[in-house]
Amino acid sequence: MHYCKNRHSLARLLAVLLAFWLGVSVACAEGISVRKTEVRFSDGSYQLSADFDVSLSFVVDQALTLGVPLYFITEFTLIRPRWYWLDEVIEKNEQTAKLSYNKLTRQYRIKRGSLYQNFSSLGDALRIISHQSAAPIDASLLTKKVDYIAAIRMRLDVTQLPKPLQVNALANQDWNFDSNWYRWIVRPIASTVDRESE
Repeated sequence: MHYCKNRHSLARLLAVLLAFWLGVSVACAEGISVRKTEVRFSDGSYQLSADFDVSLSFVVDQALTLGVPLYFITEFTLIRPRWYWLDEVIEKNEQTAKLSYNKLTRQYRIKRGSLYQNFSSLGDALRIISHQSAAPIDASLLTKKVDYIAAIRMRLDVTQLPKPLQVNALANQDWNFDSNWYRWIVRPIASTVDRESE
């Protein structure tokens, strides 16, 4: 009898620890992080691109399902460091992707400018948002064999949420989705420069 009680206690403890571990794992997985960055050379221009890992928190997921649109802003910059003067900004680019959910059609929609795509699942929509590319940069603006610094960042813009949600979102960690700036060195050459984040 004593042995059975100990087994049940141990089983309960393991169940609690497993639930806690799973909860921590899910919490750690939420947010935006850079997975891969790339610079491609093609047709006389360079193009910065990045793949992100994007995972919504339960609160944000529920808000989206209830009809609250989410605005993801991706920023790209390319600078040439100069020790004798201020850094030279070669290119600065910002893109906005609006993610929304239609209850009637049960579809997710991504809208960029006047273009949009519909998706049957959130996972499919997030996979598209996760890949971002900047506008092409004319190769004549860059000097070969000179090191440049490329930087990228993706964030959820809470200032575009409905007014009643903005105050709550600014003070609530569940709405804090920001990859922060990720930087890497780019040396222009007539080939692909690629680096995966660790």
